[in-house]
Amino acid sequence: MSQTSASTPLASSNIPAQDFAQGTWVGRVWIPGDNPGPAVILLKDGQVHDISPRVATVSALLELDDPVAYLRSLPLEHPLIGIDALLRNSDACLRDESQPWLLAPIDLQAVKAAGVTFATSMLERVVEEQAKGDPAKAQSIRATLVESIGADLGQIVPGSAQAAALKEVLISQGMWSQYLEVGIGPDAEVFTKAQPLSAVGYGAAIGIHPKSGWNNPEPEVVLAVSSVGKVQGATLGNDVNLRDFEGRSALLLSKAKDNNASTALGPLLRLFDETFDIEDVRRAEVALRVEGEDGFIMHGSSSMNQISRDPLDLVAQTLNENHQYPDGFVLFLGTLFAPKQDRDLPGAGFTHKEGDRVAISSSRFGTLINRVTTSDRAPAWQMGYRALLENLHGRGLVSAAITPR
Repeated sequence: MSQTSASTPLASSNIPAQDFAQGTWVGRVWIPGDNPGPAVILLKDGQVHDISPRVATVSALLELDDPVAYLRSLPLEHPLIGIDALLRNSDACLRDESQPWLLAPIDLQAVKAAGVTFATSMLERVVEEQAKGDPAKAQSIRATLVESIGADLGQIVPGSAQAAALKEVLISQGMWSQYLEVGIGPDAEVFTKAQPLSAVGYGAAIGIHPKSGWNNPEPEVVLAVSSVGKVQGATLGNDVNLRDFEGRSALLLSKAKDNNASTALGPLLRLFDETFDIEDVRRAEVALRVEGEDGFIMHGSSSMNQISRDPLDLVAQTLNENHQYPDGFVLFLGTLFAPKQDRDLPGAGFTHKEGDRVAISSSRFGTLINRVTTSDRAPAWQMGYRALLENLHGRGLVSAAITPR
């Protein structure tokens, strides 16, 4: 990372959620010191409280039938740190390692993602496929596709008779695509985005594969779901995407999506309560801002009211009699955002550069900010299941990691 990016605080562009003062917010931090390790936290009145002696994993907390009632019953002692100070110290480049910093607000949950859930991004996936990973071909292919399809895909209900009829027309024109199949067909695309415990949090570096020359951020709402399929809350996520890898072949999806530090979540997880529920997710507006060290600035947005599949339908297509998640899961819901803005050469579109600052924000979720590096230069993922259990055992928290006390 260059000196320029390291000297520019991430927190300077952070705008906390308008209602951090209300709602129920939980997360995870790293607590340094003589007995360091991850801790589950609760935000109350602008102060961050360590509740890991009572519940040491977010997974265990979300298995409760009413986690909000449980949290409200907890006796809270002296706060660990204020939320503003925690956000500032979570900037990896400016961190005081004697103070806590944010981690991803989940732990043992599977990290799943739904793809091709918006019409605009669905067309961009078809463009990637047709371009075979070459961004220079994207513009002409995009124009040809729009002319050939001749329909507003955003108005087509996936799996409907209208969708089936359009499929037949496109097949006859040689325009059908595997991305249109999951975009307007009956079955949603749901894939494994990352391994449990591998996601990074607010202020951390996000990783782009060093061989990728065409990539982008994907600002998304992410649901937190229990093992029985109950949606307990939501957060923001960056589903870092390699357009060239996936465009060359859909069979490269795992390399396009699951790399070191390629999943960011946070800053906190907002639980469903009387101030926030699934309707707020359905109405959410998510904003994106990318600031490059080269002076480049890109704005984008994603409106959840334009999603083609309801969030609860996506949950049902993820967890059912065919697949279970005993530790719960989080589900990226997809994005409307598809970057077309040229960064360098005309017609070449957008791709990340080292040091880019990516801010994903929503008034009901806060702001998730990360800085771009390559996946081989980002800090290596080291705390898996065994390391976590060993750490919690050494701190006397294993039982609280399984069942809240």
